[in-house]
Amino acid sequence: MQSGVFATWLPWALLSAAFAALTAIFAKVGVENINSDFAALIRTIVILGVVAVLVAATGQWQSPSTVSGRTYLFLVLSGLATGASWLCYFRALKLGDAARVAPIDKLSIVLVAVFGVVFLAEKLAAPNWLGVALIASGALLIAYKG
Repeated sequence: MQSGVFATWLPWALLSAAFAALTAIFAKVGVENINSDFAALIRTIVILGVVAVLVAATGQWQSPSTVSGRTYLFLVLSGLATGASWLCYFRALKLGDAARVAPIDKLSIVLVAVFGVVFLAEKLAAPNWLGVALIASGALLIAYKG
């Protein structure tokens, strides 16, 4: 178990945001002279290697037979969605400015809120919906090329 500040979700979410920002910058430079799909393949291989080393080094490996069929189904669907997202993201970065592509990509925040309510029966209060609307508005304003 984790203890201290890293035992809660917030520092991990903040680190995720920081790494996602770096991802956009590094990927934009990385796709300059290469096909965007091939760039996504290279990124995927790196991620596979890093996660494999992490799981092995921390002793988190578990027998695949201990994973339920439902878990496999949803992890495979998640992987397919991630792959589609990355391919689209890299293509958008190849064609557009990182400062405009990334905010539109982050409209996923808005979609997660909506999907969470619709498919997972999560509840959002009025201030939460205001935040969702502000995120959507902010993303569109950042991406606007006037």
